[in-house]
Amino acid sequence: MGVSVDVHQVYKYPFEQVVASFLRKYPNPMDKNVLSVKITEEKRDESTGVIYRKRIAICQNVVPEILRKVSILKVPNIQLEEESWLNPRERNMAIRSHCLTWTQYASMKEESVFRESMENPNWTEFIQRGRISITGAGFLNCILETFASTFLRQGAQKGIRIMEMLLKEQCGAPLAE
Repeated sequence: MGVSVDVHQVYKYPFEQVVASFLRKYPNPMDKNVLSVKITEEKRDESTGVIYRKRIAICQNVVPEILRKVSILKVPNIQLEEESWLNPRERNMAIRSHCLTWTQYASMKEESVFRESMENPNWTEFIQRGRISITGAGFLNCILETFASTFLRQGAQKGIRIMEMLLKEQCGAPLAE
């Protein structure tokens, strides 16, 4: 089966400021679940100017205690891998992330894009699609997917609030039309 969550947000800040804030977003006191983020690879394609980054995030296990009675869910931390392709010339950044923990039982993938807004070139559009599917947990599949869907939706909204706060702190008030 599986569940999907779609997010669309327009930040009233220029692309460069939004991407810089995104790359500094975690760890952050507003989301204590993200414990660390480490760049494991970074390279620039000299011909296109595209900057490729691979980062690993360590997050607290947020599965409810009652569900952690299942032995595979008893891990303290979860690892996520994020790959991004920043194209400063075209003012867009594509991001793909997935969970490295529980891969034999669950698939969690997100695809996101930051790009210059069509509405205003000084604004930045953010589009994200997250998908989680769980297999091999028997009758718990639906329960875990429901929890995951709620967590993904709440996490996306929290991420937007953190971005707005960081942008306001670092860049001042949003740009008007």
